[in-house]
Amino acid sequence: MSKPKVVLAFSGGLDTSFCVKYLAEDRGYEIYSVLVDTGGFSADELQTIEANAYALGVKKHATIVKTQSYYDDCIKYLIFGNVLKNNTYPLSVSAERMFQAVAVAEYAKEIGANAIAHGSTGAGNDQVRFDMAFRIIIPEAEIITPIRDLKLSREAEIEYLTKKGVGREWTKAAYSINKGLWGTSVGGKETLTSSQYLPEEAWPTQVTKSTPETISLEFVEGELKALNGKAYDTPVEVIQALTAIAQPFGIGRDIHVGDTIIGIKGRVGFEAAAPLIIIKAHHTLEKHVLSEQQLYWKEQLANSYGTMLHKGQFVEPVMRNIETFLTDTQAHVSGTVHVHLAPYRFHIEGIESPYDLMSAKFGSYGEMNNAWTGDDVRGFSKVASNQSMIYQQVTESAE
Repeated sequence: MSKPKVVLAFSGGLDTSFCVKYLAEDRGYEIYSVLVDTGGFSADELQTIEANAYALGVKKHATIVKTQSYYDDCIKYLIFGNVLKNNTYPLSVSAERMFQAVAVAEYAKEIGANAIAHGSTGAGNDQVRFDMAFRIIIPEAEIITPIRDLKLSREAEIEYLTKKGVGREWTKAAYSINKGLWGTSVGGKETLTSSQYLPEEAWPTQVTKSTPETISLEFVEGELKALNGKAYDTPVEVIQALTAIAQPFGIGRDIHVGDTIIGIKGRVGFEAAAPLIIIKAHHTLEKHVLSEQQLYWKEQLANSYGTMLHKGQFVEPVMRNIETFLTDTQAHVSGTVHVHLAPYRFHIEGIESPYDLMSAKFGSYGEMNNAWTGDDVRGFSKVASNQSMIYQQVTESAE
């Protein structure tokens, strides 16, 4: 009799290693492990993870490379919307996890799995993101979450694996690191408090640059296409190149404080030099080329988009509607943005764009007006203030 298939979202760490042994030997499943690479793994790391999966006893391991589609289907819209959760966090892990969960679910559906599993605990956001994606995309499959359901401690997992003959070194690192194309998260004892900041050694990229430099980012219809005058084949490559230039300055480090999906507050450190520079540069360019109302409505919808993505609602149909709106606003978001980089900081120097609405043809703010007269402004001011003036006069008379 053939064993039932279970697809396991696999990272190769302690939790998912436990899941392989538990599901195979205690639950009788045939394990299909899958890792979704969204720009956070080297070729050597992927090979090591695959080797460990087979050593643990999986039937088949698959590595699904989704870096380009992660940009096309998700990151692009975070840039179009200038999305920063709580005006701070570029949704580095939030976006990545949801996108990975969808890819795992689609793989499970493709191979006809009976069940689908993940190694999330019961304490964080990822459990919700994985559960929601699995339930929406492959509702007929049983969702199995051994770590959450068994309420296992790290020590209990290590003891179980040791008894099963898995002799790997499971020493817990002082800081948990999750690297991806759109930033790296950092968790440690300091982020469990409300008052402490991460020490220098906790950051994955150490500060090795001290001489300031100015770079130029070229956007075409909202997408980053070139860096310092060099065009790249894809925006993914520009993001990676910008990360290599800016991250050694210590730029993009911060701690995000936010509301988790399960209703508690949480803190996480992150370094995201490229995302923060790109979003700031893109937003500055938009302020020059978009109308006041375009900027206003973009901000409203982009905030909703980021919040829904964070909460695991990536598959919700309205997300596609918002993406359509955001894309439509980018027709004139083309130009070059000059950015000054220095240790631990950056600032925008200025922009150049054929669509710049600051065109001197119509006047210079605070200096000279070419398209209206003083009498025009007097009339406008009178009409614009008319209702407030009437309200003030009536109120004073009545009281």
